[in-house]
Amino acid sequence: MDSLTLATTPLTTARRVVVKVGSALLVDVETGRLNRDWLGGLAEDVAALAGRGQEPILVSSGAIALGRRVLGLPQGALPLEQQQAAAAVGQIRLARAWEEALEPQGLKTAQLLLTLEDTQKRRRYLNGRATMATLLGLGVVPIVNENDTVATDEIRYGDNDRLAARVALMAGADALILLSDVDGLYTANPRDDASAEHLPTVTEITPEIEEMAGGTGSAHSSGGMKTKLLAAKTAMQGGCAMAVTLGGTANPLKALEQGARATWFVPQASPAAARKKWIASLKPLGALVVDAGAAKALRRGKSLLPAGVTAIEGEFERGDPVAVVEAGGGGIGAALAGYSAAEARAIAGVNSARIADILGYPGRAALAHRDDMVIWGM
Repeated sequence: MDSLTLATTPLTTARRVVVKVGSALLVDVETGRLNRDWLGGLAEDVAALAGRGQEPILVSSGAIALGRRVLGLPQGALPLEQQQAAAAVGQIRLARAWEEALEPQGLKTAQLLLTLEDTQKRRRYLNGRATMATLLGLGVVPIVNENDTVATDEIRYGDNDRLAARVALMAGADALILLSDVDGLYTANPRDDASAEHLPTVTEITPEIEEMAGGTGSAHSSGGMKTKLLAAKTAMQGGCAMAVTLGGTANPLKALEQGARATWFVPQASPAAARKKWIASLKPLGALVVDAGAAKALRRGKSLLPAGVTAIEGEFERGDPVAVVEAGGGGIGAALAGYSAAEARAIAGVNSARIADILGYPGRAALAHRDDMVIWGM
């Protein structure tokens, strides 16, 4: 496959799309001010996605760059404390900028501040996944940024390319678009080598592909092609297609749909299939024993409710892997537990409406959600 046509591009066919926007696109390098005209064009693109039933998520840099100008901090490297202070000031302005850009398009926005650790710790991951799913279900566009006011490694070494890939997996996205200052991957750095060839499609990241990545990108960004390949690895492992394309043009998503040059990193499986494969590979720390009615419902693709659980085996916390076992029979699947073992024992066999009375707080209705479960043979 040499290229992807408009009819087959993952951007046009994806149910859920994550778009990463870097500081160099959002903020003018010279003045430190927001590129409002460009942002307005991107907002039109995002509205177009939502208008045809797709669910857009934005991962946006720019907080430190915006806060730097407000605080009068100099260009160049800043001490960590000043970076965090700039982020605290800039996050407010970044969220407001997105709200002001998307509201005229009829879109509501929400701010989610994450660190890479939030996407690595299973419990935090599940909480973030649930919040994001709820926001999307309500028609809200999540605006995600690193929580640079408390993060350290993320500021020193990180970038939003990798965070965007992890957010894409958290959200179960089908496509991730990295809007960049380059239009894709080349066999060599095209700024230094005139013979460098553009690669329109990558289906596997080999050592040869990794060698093609150069250093960092523009002076106003913390990422580069190396970090984009790391993001591509993460996305592809999760079944999410990823594109690197030039973001500085007007309406960059529309341009990508119409054939603008890009490199597409294409996975071999869907997000759902990749996630189920991952869940199935985890070693269970316990088991949820279910009755025949629940087993039948699970095989129809339903979530596991407490009422259908007859026993809890082992000790585990929320988010830990557990086996799903039919009472008097064998294993029927695997899942990520929606409650700890102690909580699960307290609510096993009861109607979900009673969870709050038993636990003392309103929990989630499912003991294991269908998105966090794989049933053998399905």
